[in-house]
Amino acid sequence: MKREFTPNLTITAVFIAILILQTFVPNIGYIRILPTLPAITTIPLTVAIYSTLLGPRYGTIFGLIWGITRLMVAYTQPGDMVSLLLFRNPIISLVPSILAGLASGATGIFFKNKSKGSQKVANVLSGAMASLVNTTLVIILASLFFMKTPAVLVSYLGDFSTNTPLFFILLASLGLNGLLEAVFTALLTPVVVRPLQYVLKRI
Repeated sequence: MKREFTPNLTITAVFIAILILQTFVPNIGYIRILPTLPAITTIPLTVAIYSTLLGPRYGTIFGLIWGITRLMVAYTQPGDMVSLLLFRNPIISLVPSILAGLASGATGIFFKNKSKGSQKVANVLSGAMASLVNTTLVIILASLFFMKTPAVLVSYLGDFSTNTPLFFILLASLGLNGLLEAVFTALLTPVVVRPLQYVLKRI
């Protein structure tokens, strides 16, 4: 246990440093394409890699750290009104982030002792889970919290009919970002994880 703790602590410190850079250095962790909509984020890739390497318990903690940084950004340097409205809510900031780390780590650990082919598939799924869980929960929670006052949020999301349910508006507005993030993380997670797993086995 002690032998595993030291490298895990080192890995955690490195990934927290990467997360901080992605959060506070422009266009690294949050890439803004449309100025009125939330940025596409590369942070789920970092969460997926870390969670796949160390498992769901560490992934959950790392997801919590991501959620805290996201909450901080919403209060200190929000890039758009939608991010300000959504992520100043601690539940919307924290819950999707935490569960993204948990889901990604759980996916990786489930296939840990399987065949190499299964592990490759697991790494792809782990990457996709980090993005999909995060985006899906943000949409669901935002729909619930703005259910009674949807106009406050819809006015910043585009030209939608007043009869369109908020959930579908959010799905149309944020779903594309989530899909792009999921493809990005699914493709790159196994590329990064495999060599890191090899190195960790040799420690």
